[in-house]
Amino acid sequence: MTGFSSLLNTIMSGASPPSSYVCDTLPAARLASSDPITSQELSSAQQTPMVLHGAEIINSRVKMSEQKTAPSKLPLPERANPRKLCVRHQRMADEGTNLKLQQSLDAMPLEEREAVNAIWSNFSSSSHPRRALILQGLLTMCCFSQLSLLTEHLTHLIRIDPFTCLPREVSLKILGYLDATSLCRAAQVTKRWKSLADDDILWRGICEQHIGQKCHKCGWGLPVLEKKRNFRPRSTSPPITQPSTSTLKRSMDPDESSSVPPLKRQRSGQQTDCATDQYLASSSSSSSSFALAMPPDLESSSCALLAPNPPVPAIESITRPWKDVYSERMTIERNWRRGRCTVRTLKGHTDGVMCLQFSETLSHPAFPVLITGSYDRTVRIWNMETGVELHCLKGHVRAVRALQFDDIKLITGSMDNTLKVWDWRRGKCIRTLTGHTDGVVCLNFDSNVLASGSVDTTIKVWNLRTGGAFTLRGHSDWVNAVQLWDSNPSARTESSNVSLFDVSGGGSMSPRSCSANEIDVGKMLFSASDDGTIKLWDLTLRTCIRTMTGHMGQVQSMKLLTAGDCNDDELPMDDEGAGMESGEDESAPEASGSYAASSNALSATLGAPAQSLNGSSRISRPPSPPASASFATRKKPILISGSLDNTIRLWDIETGKCLRTFFGHIEGVWAVASDKLRLVSGSHDRTIKVWSRDEGKCTATLVGHQAAVSCLALGEDKIVSGSDDANVKIWSFSG
Repeated sequence: MTGFSSLLNTIMSGASPPSSYVCDTLPAARLASSDPITSQELSSAQQTPMVLHGAEIINSRVKMSEQKTAPSKLPLPERANPRKLCVRHQRMADEGTNLKLQQSLDAMPLEEREAVNAIWSNFSSSSHPRRALILQGLLTMCCFSQLSLLTEHLTHLIRIDPFTCLPREVSLKILGYLDATSLCRAAQVTKRWKSLADDDILWRGICEQHIGQKCHKCGWGLPVLEKKRNFRPRSTSPPITQPSTSTLKRSMDPDESSSVPPLKRQRSGQQTDCATDQYLASSSSSSSSFALAMPPDLESSSCALLAPNPPVPAIESITRPWKDVYSERMTIERNWRRGRCTVRTLKGHTDGVMCLQFSETLSHPAFPVLITGSYDRTVRIWNMETGVELHCLKGHVRAVRALQFDDIKLITGSMDNTLKVWDWRRGKCIRTLTGHTDGVVCLNFDSNVLASGSVDTTIKVWNLRTGGAFTLRGHSDWVNAVQLWDSNPSARTESSNVSLFDVSGGGSMSPRSCSANEIDVGKMLFSASDDGTIKLWDLTLRTCIRTMTGHMGQVQSMKLLTAGDCNDDELPMDDEGAGMESGEDESAPEASGSYAASSNALSATLGAPAQSLNGSSRISRPPSPPASASFATRKKPILISGSLDNTIRLWDIETGKCLRTFFGHIEGVWAVASDKLRLVSGSHDRTIKVWSRDEGKCTATLVGHQAAVSCLALGEDKIVSGSDDANVKIWSFSG
């Protein structure tokens, strides 16, 4: 310790350092004098970026005091070459640390001030090695109280804000590696951090990574919210309350002939009041009674469906910060995962609701449209925003079991063995299709083909361009669901897009023969039946090319997810299935297609030009796994089916093997629907379950219906469900 003390005394003796220190420091605290420095002088000295050495200031102060006592004038000290402060000392200057030290020093006796100032001055002028040696010696002299003081001060002093000394571009590059949660936390640090963390470039990248697809890092995906891309004025139609009665399970209509063999899904009873009986009796089965049946106060509401598109004034493109876009969609996704939603009930049907469809992206009308079909033989058209019933289509003489609509037409299938084509905007029946020998349970159409499944175990395929039709036979029981699939879109023939059913006509139309070359090559059809099987048909060859077995009960519904609707996430094989092929799927589009489409959709949301983050419209795909791998990493269509064996299954349509089985419902599954982010199912147990398709687990269970959930439709922020309790419920997750 003696050697160290002598070394310290030597260092403090004022010997000139061998080399000047690379970082200039704040001026040492000044000695008190009869003319103390004013606060203006001190503040001006702190604000200037160039400062003098502490020893020079001290000497100048001493000489100034000597000049007051001696009449002779001494030359002023020469000003040293000024140097800039480092980041750490600049922060001290900004915090006024030197002023605090000066005040503490002024409170000490003169001799102590001089001793302390000498130590500070020598340390300030020392080189880096000498400073390290002085500090090591001082630390050995410190007691625990001094060490505790050092620890308390170092905790604050050792922190450096990197964004105060880094360029903005470098700061944004660093923040680009953070996720959304970390960026939100960073925005709470300081105003500068907030301006960086809220930058549109960062949040656009996060939006493109999550919206419309699942992020490969965090597993979260956010809805696109297509309806929010265009401004839509809210409808002002007044709400209408209509009487409703409780009904039980599926059955025949009350006035059906006893000669007809009993159908499946019988009701145990029926409760119908007189008003309902009169209402049903007023509907005629002739084609002349297909006109609208609505109260007078609804005519003004229904005119919105008939009037041409009004001229829309030009509206300037309004953009929002990408952070707001992300936040809005994140709120919806959290509600989906936590099962938080608001529920509205649409009443109007007097018997079980068996089918429904809604659309929020119609160019006209300006509000979302919902169409439902019921066992009460009617088809009802609703304004989903207000819950107002706009049309009630009457014409079928038995239960309406299936429907589908587009911008122009609505096609319905009924247990009266017919399909009807409607102009749903005017509420008129355009055409009646006959050909089935028993009730029509399901239908599906695209721009060229209409397929219908029946209780007579057959499938009829109608060519919408020529009017021809043919029949597919192979099932041994009811055909409950059909789904068209264009496996080779490039082979689609260029022909008129006008369907025979898009032109107003009248009367009925019987099927005529349809030649094979009238169906586009690659047009496929899936069908599900009460015989427990799912069949894949080639409509060009008119043959069944694959049969999928695995369900232990009647298969009631299907949903086909095309390559664009599937994620790149790996799906493990079910224990029953074999390994999937690892070769490239020629019918699946490039992964970049969905990526670019997502980017375009996001840009259109804010009216910004569409471009990918890396400036390219294509991204590289990972190499295919070996054939022995039990995972499939490529995009390809997936089929989802629901059955009365209480399960939901995912199928590989190339091999016909089951990929995954969902367990959770305690009774049969009547309806399934799915999109890129989730899967939903409606069951006989009166519940709706929301599933994570990739993890195979239920994320939410919705309870509210008083009878079996017979049909449902899935939107980006809502579920619409129909039940045997005659009610339609809208479960909204938009918060």
